[in-house]
Amino acid sequence: MGKRILIIEDETGLQITLEDRLLAEGYEVCIRSDGISGEDEARTEEYDLILLDLMLPGRDGFSVCQNLRKAAIQTPILMLTARNGNLDTIVGLKQGADDYLGKPFDMGILLARMEALLRRSAPGCRGRSSRAVSFGDFRLNLKTGELCRGEASIELHAKEFALLEFLVRNPNQMLSRDRILNEVWGYESEVTTRTVDVHVAKLRQKLGESELPRHIQTVRGRGYRFIP
Repeated sequence: MGKRILIIEDETGLQITLEDRLLAEGYEVCIRSDGISGEDEARTEEYDLILLDLMLPGRDGFSVCQNLRKAAIQTPILMLTARNGNLDTIVGLKQGADDYLGKPFDMGILLARMEALLRRSAPGCRGRSSRAVSFGDFRLNLKTGELCRGEASIELHAKEFALLEFLVRNPNQMLSRDRILNEVWGYESEVTTRTVDVHVAKLRQKLGESELPRHIQTVRGRGYRFIP
């Protein structure tokens, strides 16, 4: 059985194009044409990935994404939009999206990003090792993708886990934003180094280190350094 993809998109032509290509690639596809029915579908059925348009009738993509994350639905979300600009990207990522692709887009790039998100979010495939890594009060299981502080589990989205995994595997090194972008996202297109900063800020917040970063330190003008 193929991976299940939910497409929340109101443009009929793009719906048909996406459905035809994804079916040909072996995916199972469900399409919803507005934000309200799309959110309801994501809440009631299990999907491996959601393609979410930003400008939707009924409820916009930002709100859908935020509502799903508040409901503890961690299905990877790839946002699609005809709007451009870093602000939209930042807002989308802060609402819980795992990736972002502007329209018009190359279908090959879309498929590559989908495959990357599916690999990173698949149980047992998120890490390359079964061991766990400890740093400070935290423990990161590289197989399950679970981050714990004591007995408490800290929720990580797919890209947050991928970034933290890369950092813990490269301790005490100066890691440039470009290197992080290439290693974690694995492509160069519309995603900018600002995306790295947004994800670092989210990780620091979840580690409780927004004000005084202990583990993910900024190397001014160059990038970041992970201190175990």
